[in-house]
Amino acid sequence: MSTEKEPKTSALAHLAALARETIPPMHPAGRPFVIGAAAATLLLRRRWRAAGVLGGIATAWCAWFFREPRRTAPSRPGLAVAPADGTVSHVEPAAPPAELGLGDEPMTRVSVFLTIFDVHVQRAPLSGKVTRVAYRPGRFLSADLDKASEDNERNSLVVRSDDGHEVAAVQIAGLVARRIVCSVGEGDVLRAGDTYGLIRFGSRVDLYVPADSRILVEPGQRTIGGETPLAELPREKRTS
Repeated sequence: MSTEKEPKTSALAHLAALARETIPPMHPAGRPFVIGAAAATLLLRRRWRAAGVLGGIATAWCAWFFREPRRTAPSRPGLAVAPADGTVSHVEPAAPPAELGLGDEPMTRVSVFLTIFDVHVQRAPLSGKVTRVAYRPGRFLSADLDKASEDNERNSLVVRSDDGHEVAAVQIAGLVARRIVCSVGEGDVLRAGDTYGLIRFGSRVDLYVPADSRILVEPGQRTIGGETPLAELPREKRTS
């Protein structure tokens, strides 16, 4: 009897594991939206039958938008990976945000633009300790504009690796994005690819790396947050 049930149990366990790998989990910041959409659907469908269908679509879309797929960062040392899914919009020299205290010497800035169809969680660009987190209010210009990096509302953090490299990741609000979530603080230790925040509904993430880094992407390329290498950091560490 037990020998007959084993294959069936094993098959169900395999299907369950496959479903968990195929359907990405949801970021906690999305739960209020999904619960709210589901509750509104239940209330409206009593008066309007079509609301059940439309509400179901809206609920499913919210769950999909706040998805947080599992990612595996490359194990090769000295790489800074993409902090977000999206499209590389700019690669240029630029001074890091003043509130981070990294000085006014230009670093290389790689900007990744996210549409509403991209995964919107942000991920640590390398393994290390968070040494600075700074929020600055600002405007809500379209995130694909050059001046969005300077003018828009943003939240920035600095991650210092064990070998002394420092990089900065900047979450930038966009024309529709009005809420930046950052779940880490100074002193926290991150692994490359760890989720540390989220921007709701269209946005941009800038990654600042040392000026003498070797950039591995070009404008127009697609990135996978936590996996796509954006830069190879210089061999000689900066310990300042």
